[in-house]
Amino acid sequence: MNNNLLIVDDEVGVCLLLREWLTDAGFTCQTVLSGDEALAILEKNEIDAIISDLSMPGMSGLELSARVQQTYPHTAFLMATGVGDIRLAIQAMKQGADDYIMKPFQLDAVVASVARALEVRRLEIELENYRTRLEEMVDKRTGQLQAALEHISQIYDETLEALGAALDLKDGDTAGHARRVTRYCLEIAKAMGCSPDEMHQLKRGAYLHDIGKIAIPDAILLKPAKLSPEEMSVMWAHPYIGYEFVGRISFLAEAGEIVLTHHERFDGSGYPQRLMGDDIPLGARIFAVADTLDAMTSDRPYRRALPFSAAREEIRQQSGRQFEPRVVETFFSLPEHIWGEIRLEVGKSNPSSRALKILPPPSANGVFSAGAYPVPTRRDGPMN
Repeated sequence: MNNNLLIVDDEVGVCLLLREWLTDAGFTCQTVLSGDEALAILEKNEIDAIISDLSMPGMSGLELSARVQQTYPHTAFLMATGVGDIRLAIQAMKQGADDYIMKPFQLDAVVASVARALEVRRLEIELENYRTRLEEMVDKRTGQLQAALEHISQIYDETLEALGAALDLKDGDTAGHARRVTRYCLEIAKAMGCSPDEMHQLKRGAYLHDIGKIAIPDAILLKPAKLSPEEMSVMWAHPYIGYEFVGRISFLAEAGEIVLTHHERFDGSGYPQRLMGDDIPLGARIFAVADTLDAMTSDRPYRRALPFSAAREEIRQQSGRQFEPRVVETFFSLPEHIWGEIRLEVGKSNPSSRALKILPPPSANGVFSAGAYPVPTRRDGPMN
């Protein structure tokens, strides 16, 4: 603040007296005879403090104070008044004036009041500037944090993509299955009113539900015939294996519950824990319907894909046994065409669907032979 003062009084003598005193005290002073003139000065000049007479023809000191506080809130305002007008001076302070000075004036009191008012306003401006800087800093830090979280989220998604691609490469017959089932799950979950966090965990769990199959030997996973009881017991271990795998990754820990329970059935006949009803996590109950929908409507080495109508009828018949009735009811509340649309979208965007050219193995002399690697196929055994 530059100590620029404006003295407003309809008496010329008062203006001259205050200007002389305050100029000698180190202030830069201007004088006007009315409130209207004061407002005109404020429009063109930076004024730090105003000393205004309370009673003036036309615009009173109270009216001028209100106008100044509204338009120039950083300008200090002191009311000059006689003994009989102290009540009005106090009213002016309630309305925002910084202080009042009594007539007849005393030099030391006037200078002290002006200096005090300027200091208060200086501190107010400093506090406001600090608050503004603090808000800007918070906004900046918030933006940086949001960018960091978005980057982390992107890394999470890329991690899931890599894990899913690894499974697709190992079990090519189910390429795109995890993406489709995940999309089906999210449609059902949204219709059931699941929270954003529930849907987020469901998305991760559904996408990685079969990640445990990475540890299943190819001789079992890719076997083109029905699995033996011993082989089936190995296959049934993949939910546990997947659960142990994702449980080691902190951001996938909650999704691990779906990985562990994605083969449980509503009537308790599933595996690996034989859970029943509400003991099965809601995400796994939703997954069961979505998984059956995709399994029945996808091509397999031993059969062609069935139409969505056939899959819907199977889901209807298994309500209360394999599937929770509430999830089935929600599934049937959704239009049938959306499932086909999702399948088409996933087919267009699935990176694992890109054909890979596999070169034949080299012969003993280092020259590639005419043969190619055999491509194994498998046929699902029951509940695998």
